[in-house]
Amino acid sequence: MPKTSLAQTRIRCAWAGDDPLMRSYHDKEWGRAERDSRALWEKLMLDGFQAGLSWSTILKKREAFRQAFDHFQPEAVARYTDADVERLLANAGIVRSRAKIQATIGNARAYLAMKATGEDFAQFIWGMVGNAPILGSGHDSFTQTSLSQEISAALKQRGFKFVGPVIVYAWMQATGLVNDHAHNCFLHKKP
Repeated sequence: MPKTSLAQTRIRCAWAGDDPLMRSYHDKEWGRAERDSRALWEKLMLDGFQAGLSWSTILKKREAFRQAFDHFQPEAVARYTDADVERLLANAGIVRSRAKIQATIGNARAYLAMKATGEDFAQFIWGMVGNAPILGSGHDSFTQTSLSQEISAALKQRGFKFVGPVIVYAWMQATGLVNDHAHNCFLHKKP
């Protein structure tokens, strides 16, 4: 009789499914508190690219995105020109949406504008949740909340695009601003 590993017997959020890449992402990244400004920005950009697509698609293309966008270094992305937009549109390894590519470039500039005025991206975002992860509902019934609407509006005021409240809520879940692991998931935290 073959041995069953702990990773196979753990109860996870249903969205992780049977795909090893999605399971690994669920177990090692999703819902973990990210406090690095650049990493938070990268994940927000990837969630913007996900709009209308599955996260699995973005996750499979994540390394190609990182290569194409200079490892999501805002200083590099902010200098992109029309030629870079055309280069990215020709890159079959990423999602080739002109609007999303241009938004990412603009969002790098917005990120740097915040930094230039002394507003740290991570401190700004974590300040909006009281500097501690919020324990979410633990089920898929929410696609946005009043807080994701508030954060979306604050980001848009700072010049960000592709940061609607649904994208922001997915990002909040992914970066641990809210812990929305299912109640029966081994990573759900009890209050």
